[in-house]
Amino acid sequence: MITAKHKTGLVFFPAFDWAISPTHPEREERLLYTQDQVFEEGLLDIDGITEFKAGLVDVKDVQRVHFCVPDEQSVMTKSHFISAGGAKTIADAVMKKKIDRGFALVRPPGHHAMRVVHGGRGFCNINNEAVMVEYLRAAYKVDRVAIIDTDCHHGDGTQDIYWHDPDTLFISIHQDGRTLYPGSGFPEEMGGPMAAGSTLNVPLPPYTSAEGFLHVIKELVLPILDEFKPDIIVNSAGQDNHFTDPLTNMNFSAQGYADLTRMLKPDIAVLEGGYSIEGALPYVNVGIILAMAGVDYSNVREPDYNPENLRQSPQITQNVEKICDTVMSNWRARQLIQNRMKGGKTFDKRRRDIMYDTDGIYETQNETIRICNECAGALRIDSTADTGSHILAVHIPRKACRACQEQGFEWFDSAGSYDAVFLQNRVDDTYQVRKKK
Repeated sequence: MITAKHKTGLVFFPAFDWAISPTHPEREERLLYTQDQVFEEGLLDIDGITEFKAGLVDVKDVQRVHFCVPDEQSVMTKSHFISAGGAKTIADAVMKKKIDRGFALVRPPGHHAMRVVHGGRGFCNINNEAVMVEYLRAAYKVDRVAIIDTDCHHGDGTQDIYWHDPDTLFISIHQDGRTLYPGSGFPEEMGGPMAAGSTLNVPLPPYTSAEGFLHVIKELVLPILDEFKPDIIVNSAGQDNHFTDPLTNMNFSAQGYADLTRMLKPDIAVLEGGYSIEGALPYVNVGIILAMAGVDYSNVREPDYNPENLRQSPQITQNVEKICDTVMSNWRARQLIQNRMKGGKTFDKRRRDIMYDTDGIYETQNETIRICNECAGALRIDSTADTGSHILAVHIPRKACRACQEQGFEWFDSAGSYDAVFLQNRVDDTYQVRKKK
């Protein structure tokens, strides 16, 4: 019998009752073919690979991360509670040492869901990884977390949630936003004044192959992880960089994904995108599972795999190396950048226009953060959507100093005419909503 070097847990949740449309790329077959392949290859017969049943997150788990407008039940289906619950289930199993590593193969996906949620964007309503991470912080006192997003699309939702959090390292490796949704994720996007450098974006040129992806991991991600020293590493394991994916333009392979997983050594992986349902996902997922378990994956091959056809051009290699140099320079200069961004100010402001492409909603945010030398800063978001909703969301970070706590309470208590005013107080893990009568 084959024995896993690392005890590995799996959760499957295909979400049979949730679909954007019957023919949409984000549909239940994304996981059904993978499940069949896992059973056919006998992965669950390997000693040390165990399947768990997905649990549920509750409303409180979601409220640690999101401001749902008008409430959680309005923007979530039961499948969203179970999808995030699958990630939570795997996280619990890792923390309780039932397994060494875990992979939540769940849908709906989540990495485009931002802190404020008016609806669905990029097929995402709730950010599964962020809900899981904040649960780990509340339940197990996990502090420093690294989230490495290897989906082909920029993880703009996860970036938004952790933009001001110096204890969360977010690295997104994705196809250049000038060529793909959501059109963001450039090296200059580095985080807010107290956390600049904790967000790092690596936009890769179209048709980057395994050579380029693995260069990023070896020369950029691993050295930064060594320096950041996270308590836990999470992989947002999108699989739409595959050379057969219908929505993207990259040249990654199942072998490449397995190599990436072996190098990265994530404690937890959570499935994100990937829409080559028959030609890629079953093979990519088998490769990732074997790599997590420390089992030989050298024979994993998708039907159309030909490495000679997937070699990247010398120009792409040069571009990838240049991007890595730029991002590493940003990382090394992060303290100087933070000091420049603070600039002796009391508050920092930014305005954003956000499109919910899945639900056809447009939102305008005016954000204010208190500049602080002791904590991540109290955060205030004034949000207006073309649905007619106008809300104020106040976030007090989990390590907030007394002054930032008082600022957050003052914003909440003195709020004027809004449809709803929310207070997310992570210091005592509470959540309040005051709605217009």
